[in-house]
Amino acid sequence: MLYLKEANLQDIEKEYEYIAHLPKDENGFMNPYLGITREVFLEEVLPKIINYSNGIGLPEGYVAETNFFLWEDETIVGLFRIRHSLNEALRNGAGHIGYGIHKAYRGKGYASKGLALIIEEAKKIIKEDEIYLSVHKDNLASLKVQIKNGAHIHHEDDKAYYTRIKI
Repeated sequence: MLYLKEANLQDIEKEYEYIAHLPKDENGFMNPYLGITREVFLEEVLPKIINYSNGIGLPEGYVAETNFFLWEDETIVGLFRIRHSLNEALRNGAGHIGYGIHKAYRGKGYASKGLALIIEEAKKIIKEDEIYLSVHKDNLASLKVQIKNGAHIHHEDDKAYYTRIKI
């Protein structure tokens, strides 16, 4: 069974394994925690991730965001982020939702199904009438995932497509 679950203290071992081994930058999905120790994850990173979802301790210029792990039964197969609102940088860049699927699980429909699930969560959180997303131009598979989930290309630049999904 495929489902989303917010980052939490109960699943720390599997969350740690996923985050600590996720590449630092994979097609624009940023992970500043590559290679961290379990102790740092438990004592610093996970509490920070959980606090950010509640708008607590945000660095200057950041907005609240919630991290959801995509689970297939007892295995984490992906990670999705919802930014609760947009600042100017997000409005013209990454948008509300960022996501990545573990390399071992790509090409199996997890991104499409996960994005459908996270869109339902985003509808509960964001205030805008559209969900903003972006995708690197060299990641056409992700663009197809977004279009399959109702996105249209709003505009583009030399590096990315910027898509929107009406709520």
